[in-house]
Amino acid sequence: MAISQSNYIPWKGYFDLINSVDEFVLFDDMQYTRRDWRNRNRIKTPQGTCWLTIPTDVKGRYFQKICETRVSDSRWAADHWKSIRQFYSRARYFQEYSEVLEELYLGCADASLSSINYRFLKAFCDLLGIRTTLTWSMQYSMPEGKTERLVGICKQAGATSYLSGPAAKDYIQPELFANEGIELTYFDYSGYPAYNQLYPPFVHEVSMVDLLLNEGPDAPRFMKSFQPAALS
Repeated sequence: MAISQSNYIPWKGYFDLINSVDEFVLFDDMQYTRRDWRNRNRIKTPQGTCWLTIPTDVKGRYFQKICETRVSDSRWAADHWKSIRQFYSRARYFQEYSEVLEELYLGCADASLSSINYRFLKAFCDLLGIRTTLTWSMQYSMPEGKTERLVGICKQAGATSYLSGPAAKDYIQPELFANEGIELTYFDYSGYPAYNQLYPPFVHEVSMVDLLLNEGPDAPRFMKSFQPAALS
């Protein structure tokens, strides 16, 4: 099992984490953080990377949760698709995926940020062949405390192991997992290979859109969780 806040069209490491577990829980009853990955991500352009940001209603809503966050301008989807089309029309696999991506964007009428993120996560998982079950933290009851919440979800789901991103080492209390007999491991995001990317220099920390449109069906070969299957 892995647990993380939902992100908007996240980078390959996020999808590697999803692909490495049986159940991936979107931890969206956590507080929404501004200028974070919840509502934005980066793509490549001839001038470097640029942000694609979903505008959200945050005025006076200092403590709203991710699952309570709403979109403030419905034009964002058309604008983002226009940018992707502009900067990736020359990518090797743009034509192969353009119809799917266009429908994904232009058919997105939801105002809930959590629902939008889920829509894109599920679509990209399908394109990559990821079969992991995506669930919501709101489906579970949780105690207070950061680590206690993670352990509580694992216990209710019957998980015997928990895979975490490396940044969580700053706050996770390993003994709480050990006390419940849950194996705790951390995903290693280092050492990713470069792939054919438009607009050098190469940058790893961009949306999965970039890898998919540049490498298409070969995208999993540049991701860690797929390597044994890809090389067998």
